[in-house]
Amino acid sequence: MLSIRLMLIFVSSAGIRRAVGSNGASFASAFLTSAPLAPKPVVVPSTSAAAAAITQSWTRRPLNTARFMSTDAPAEEKTEEEKAAIKAAREERKAAKERQKAEKAAKKAAKKAAEEEANRIDEVTYLSVSEQESYAPMGDMATVMSKSRSGRDFVDVKDIGGSDDAKYGPESTVWLRGRLNSIRIKGGSCFLVLRQNSFDTVQACFFKDKENPELSAKMIKYLKTLTTESMIDLEGTVSTAEVRSCSIKDAELVINRIHAVSKADAMLPFLVEDAARSEKEVDESQDTDRPFPRLGQEIRLDHRWLDLRAPANNAIMRIQSAVCQLFRESLYSQGFVEIHTPKLIAGESESGAGVFTTDYFGTTACLAQSPQLYKQMAISSDIDRVFEIGPVFRAENSNTRRHLCEFTGLDLEMAINDHYLETLEVVHKMFKHIFESLETRWARELETIRTQYESEPVTFTDEPCVLHWPEAMEILRGEGFDMGDGLGDLTGAQELALGAAVKEKYGTDFFMLDKYPSDIRPFYTMPDPEDDRFSNSYDMFIRGQEICSGAQRCHDPELVTKIIEKKGIEIGDGLKTYIESFRHGVSPHAGAGIGLERVVFLYLGLDNVRKASMFPRDPNRCTP
Repeated sequence: MLSIRLMLIFVSSAGIRRAVGSNGASFASAFLTSAPLAPKPVVVPSTSAAAAAITQSWTRRPLNTARFMSTDAPAEEKTEEEKAAIKAAREERKAAKERQKAEKAAKKAAKKAAEEEANRIDEVTYLSVSEQESYAPMGDMATVMSKSRSGRDFVDVKDIGGSDDAKYGPESTVWLRGRLNSIRIKGGSCFLVLRQNSFDTVQACFFKDKENPELSAKMIKYLKTLTTESMIDLEGTVSTAEVRSCSIKDAELVINRIHAVSKADAMLPFLVEDAARSEKEVDESQDTDRPFPRLGQEIRLDHRWLDLRAPANNAIMRIQSAVCQLFRESLYSQGFVEIHTPKLIAGESESGAGVFTTDYFGTTACLAQSPQLYKQMAISSDIDRVFEIGPVFRAENSNTRRHLCEFTGLDLEMAINDHYLETLEVVHKMFKHIFESLETRWARELETIRTQYESEPVTFTDEPCVLHWPEAMEILRGEGFDMGDGLGDLTGAQELALGAAVKEKYGTDFFMLDKYPSDIRPFYTMPDPEDDRFSNSYDMFIRGQEICSGAQRCHDPELVTKIIEKKGIEIGDGLKTYIESFRHGVSPHAGAGIGLERVVFLYLGLDNVRKASMFPRDPNRCTP
């Protein structure tokens, strides 16, 4: 009962306060009368009626306001000195609080600065190996600007091994520079793979040192900042280990020092490991929970430098280099001289081939479609055997898998005594040298390529396998092709069918076809002496696709002039000097022009010639 009464008093008081606050003193005065509130007798028949009974037991009575009035005397006014003293004390207390706050903030800042200083990883300017101990063992390398020779002896990954026979065996301390192929950090340990030349890989590791936990923590922190494909310098101690995922399988490096020389972006257009997968591997993954991405040709070519880091693609460029080297080796051994001919010429050098033109000081010049005219003039200069490796430009709007607008030509020309077969024998010997040497001297590169792009070695005969045009027509008719009068050029399908038939009949992927119809050959081709509808020309094939075109050249100035006029070609300044070189006497000669990228593309069984070109140019691509 008492608790209910108190609750109601509280509610009534609160109501009064709200009333005063909202309606002012006039409203509150209704409750402050002089009449006393006298209690009435209360009869509470039951507990449930208690609240109603209490409410009816009170009547309004006057509120004694006198007891709310203060009877104390008014406080004395403080003097100006006292007020100033109070104010000064107040300001002193405030200043003391500010000083305490500032001291606390300073301590916090000092602590944070000390922590940052302890954890800061500064850039390393590596000037000399003799000062190495003064350099931090981790940190990005200052930009290499040829400031000094550090004296570090960098080694090749391939020379590291876990046996005593290795050039750098167990307990050897070595410096390496390479790409960060991959990195894995867990807790206080780190494993990374360093890659050199796209082929050679070695594992390196770091483990937390209990005796120096702060330095270890700093090293782990730095390792976490490294991104894959970054160029790094690493000093490590060789230790025996079993590593299946690297080319060095019996050793690893314990990291002593590591510095990023050039950091790669954290997000790359694609991963090198994805670029290195075969089509078969990608296809088989599509039905799994984690399918591998399929990289299109365009994204690869847009970032060709990244695509060429894939081992197989990198090896293709090395095979391209090898073909040039072997081409030179063979021809040098056969008495040839390397020449370099102009690429800006006054007119077309190849009838029937598109030409790029450019302004040449107010006149029109062409980018050379081949070194053909100048090779022949070299023979007229008494350099009897010449070759050149150089760019060739063709303004042909051909968007096929085997055509480029710029490619590298392997060209040769030689004086002959009696017959163009002399040239075919030289060229066959040269190709035989290339095919045999690639399989032996570049076996590792070929193995790497064939892991991603399947192919078999090219088969060839000891002596030149030469088909004549009539035999080729007979074979193709037997394969079901309508060859008409036999004077038209071969289609791609016909070339492939002929290649398959030759492989079955003669057991070779490499063969030559001569006596092409004159109408489909260039103006400088010597006609067949028995039937001028045909010519002393030839093409060479690998796996049924052309890689080389050549002929005995027409060195008679009157005859070549007649042929030029018959083909409706205007004799400009360029052709006038070419013909004039024959009027001064020239040896009979023959030669051939070979497309480097096409040789590599077909030898390796690739699906597109662009894979055999470092930075291909076609009608839709002029960058990068």
